[in-house]
Amino acid sequence: MENPSFYFCTFAHLSKTGIQKLMDVFQAIDRSRLPRHIAIIMDGNGRWAKERGEDRVYGHHEGVLSVRDIVNTCGELGVEYLTLYAFSTENWNRPQAEVNALMELLVNTIRKEIEELRKNKVRLHVIGDFASLPEICQKELNEARELTAMNDGVNLILALSYSSRWEIVEAAKSIAREVLAGKISPDDVTDDVFRQHLTTKDFPDPELMIRTSGEHRISNYLLYQLAYAELYFTNVHWPDFRKPHLLEAIYNFQQRERRFGKTSEQIQTNSPQHA
Repeated sequence: MENPSFYFCTFAHLSKTGIQKLMDVFQAIDRSRLPRHIAIIMDGNGRWAKERGEDRVYGHHEGVLSVRDIVNTCGELGVEYLTLYAFSTENWNRPQAEVNALMELLVNTIRKEIEELRKNKVRLHVIGDFASLPEICQKELNEARELTAMNDGVNLILALSYSSRWEIVEAAKSIAREVLAGKISPDDVTDDVFRQHLTTKDFPDPELMIRTSGEHRISNYLLYQLAYAELYFTNVHWPDFRKPHLLEAIYNFQQRERRFGKTSEQIQTNSPQHA
């Protein structure tokens, strides 16, 4: 296990009490009960930038640093899957200049970070309406996926041009086509069958969903997959969200009793670790 004081010393702005609290959280985390899959809505880049008198694009650039830190932290802890809501279908409606800047940032970030991903054994995946992305983005993403395909560390899943309602509708269309073709009957459609038509079919459902910047919405994000996820909301804007904040979210997750419709007594009897 790494020395927690090594990275906490980088947060010089914290009081001694704050540093001690973070160290306590770090040491209190049970490595045997980590969420296998964490999903994050990276909110607050624009507000963070405006508070500093900068334009929104500046906030997006700074948010990349948080992505790197959180991906590395998940790798260090042993979290297997991390899904980041990087660009929603609705984001296409933002001012064109901001959309263009985001697409350019995506391409440049992938180019810059690919060696870091390979070094840390991160495997890259993409979910969403891939065909709607600019051709250069598709090219860079495809190359990055190929270059990281054999990595066996954390699975980093970028939700790009993603909408959960779009995903569910597309799944329904796909199933309807199979029914019309006589491949399956309507009675064959189960939860498992439906899941196989989602863009997330290769990943387990998230157990912990984090949203930054004080909003308390899911915003069309993994609606089907988050059915039993624990939701964690923080006022911290995404560019400020770093390793200690993720540790706090995981610690909070571990304090919750996950019942899945059962009673506390049933959970405690069948699974003392509150599975």
